[in-house]
Amino acid sequence: MKPFLVGRAIVVGTLVSIVTGVSVRGVGAQAGQGRGATQAEPPRTAKAAAPIDLTGYWVSLVTEDWRWRMVTPAKGDYQSVPMSAEGKKVADAWDPVKDETAGEQCRSYGAAGIMRVPGRLHITWQDDNTLKVETDAGTQTRLLHFGSWRPAQGSKPTWQGDSIAQWEPAGAGRRGAGGQPPAFGNLKVVTTHMRPGYLRKNGVPYSGDAVLTEFWDLYKERNGEQWLVITTYVDDPKYLQETYITSPNFLREPDGSKRDPTPCSARW
Repeated sequence: MKPFLVGRAIVVGTLVSIVTGVSVRGVGAQAGQGRGATQAEPPRTAKAAAPIDLTGYWVSLVTEDWRWRMVTPAKGDYQSVPMSAEGKKVADAWDPVKDETAGEQCRSYGAAGIMRVPGRLHITWQDDNTLKVETDAGTQTRLLHFGSWRPAQGSKPTWQGDSIAQWEPAGAGRRGAGGQPPAFGNLKVVTTHMRPGYLRKNGVPYSGDAVLTEFWDLYKERNGEQWLVITTYVDDPKYLQETYITSPNFLREPDGSKRDPTPCSARW
């Protein structure tokens, strides 16, 4: 583990100065110029810096809100969602046939709702700074961008929006032995610029102003099982009175033999 730098001893003759954040003119300029000077390390990619491995195949485990996730809830069943009056008005007007006719059958498969749709995930590195999450349900693809990535100016909102990701290592700022990634940590993802969609299949809405914040945590059981828990916060000044919090769970699978990609459906 890399120690914190709390000071530096500079010896000149018999004088020892302890420097903590203070530059010593002349002496400081010479430090590092001698033999064995440490070179600045190049920036590490998100893939190289990953404190946990999320890649592979995952299946959703419906451990909460079974009645709203395994079947399409009845119109008007909005229990546990802190909708505003305007949000309820939109939800009361839900019409799946109208969504299909308008080509909006993917409304419940947008970023703010897709991780709670039962199904399977395939997570891979698209490149060294982009995680790709492919869902069976709705055949959707999320791209989680690390580093300095920014969306193209003037781009239109999409179902999956623009996701900015960052690792949050346990004991932020520390590095494992020998410069290796830390052994523990989580992934934080903030998604904006989404097309308006549904938090639930029965028309519970989120607007284009919604902000999705997720914390992806990996848990390893003694029996070898690995669980992925995504604590999810949806903030929407238009359709929610307060933050809507959920935590979908996934279990790691050995391969993708059980994957079954299906198109979006407004009815299920």
